[in-house]
Amino acid sequence: MTVSDQERQRIADDLARAEATAVAIDPPVVSQPDLDVTDAYEIQLINIRRRLDAGASVAGHKVGLASEAMQKMMGVDEPDYGHLLDVMQYHEHTPIDATKFCYPRVEVEVGFILGADLPGAGCTNEDVIAAVEWVVPSIELIDSRIRDWKISLPDTIADNASSCGWVLGEQRVRISDIDTGNIDATLHRNDELIAEGNSSAVLGHPLNAVSWLARKVESFGVRLRKGDVILPGTATRAIDIRSGDHFVAQFAGLGSVTLDFT
Repeated sequence: MTVSDQERQRIADDLARAEATAVAIDPPVVSQPDLDVTDAYEIQLINIRRRLDAGASVAGHKVGLASEAMQKMMGVDEPDYGHLLDVMQYHEHTPIDATKFCYPRVEVEVGFILGADLPGAGCTNEDVIAAVEWVVPSIELIDSRIRDWKISLPDTIADNASSCGWVLGEQRVRISDIDTGNIDATLHRNDELIAEGNSSAVLGHPLNAVSWLARKVESFGVRLRKGDVILPGTATRAIDIRSGDHFVAQFAGLGSVTLDFT
């Protein structure tokens, strides 16, 4: 431990207040330069437990920094993860108030819904294939409660890996019926094509992200369970949100998902 329990609690309180008020804070590493990844995950868990105590439930997990480019930018050699809570789920055709966030962005992701629990240590891609019930089109809504997205790795991990919401499309495809490692994806904003990519950008294959996640979270006493939604990382660059935006993410062979903002 490099940061005291008292300082972990203070940082968690600051992040929770920033999320509630949509007023961003300075990076935690500014006041605590010794903050490391382990400290950051523990801070994340403080705020997750706070929300669980208030009635939320864990709906799944997300993987961040899943592309080589993002890892190089952050100076790390592995992804990070955050929690998806039921109260963070949004729905198609129900507009979201963009002003409730600090610096919101959307990411296009090939999502998974588990039909069985995953092992922790030693989890393989074959385990993931056996456990996934559905492949789904999804958009993750990300936000940084840290001013101007000026984040280091511990900053974003402490901030629940910059996650703040998620939406799933209606389509469901069996994993045996689609090559999840080669899905072309596009994102349109107000009928303009603004991003495109392929699911292979996610650690070479999205299944690599899911098996990594299962192994990683076990060290913090967390397991990936039947019914969990898993967002393995974005197939395109993240896109800033503006009030009034209408987004449509389309996935070859998988379907589409929409998200609207007021």
